[in-house]
Amino acid sequence: MLTTVKGYYEGGKITLEENPPVTSKTEVIVTFLTKSGNVVAQKRIPGSLKGRVSLPDDFNEPLDDLKEYM
Repeated sequence: MLTTVKGYYEGGKITLEENPPVTSKTEVIVTFLTKSGNVVAQKRIPGSLKGRVSLPDDFNEPLDDLKEYM
């Protein structure tokens, strides 16, 4: 069962506007709906993946799985 309950996050705590309809321990997923300007973005570092990403030599070659469609 999926249920949505509105609430607010402030000072490290989440306050729900109503009691959720569950009576036992339940997994939850929290999604933060922020207005622009409220999110602190981490600064990107250009080239930080250099040496960590590689492409195979045959990257641009047709895939064997698609030969029957050509």
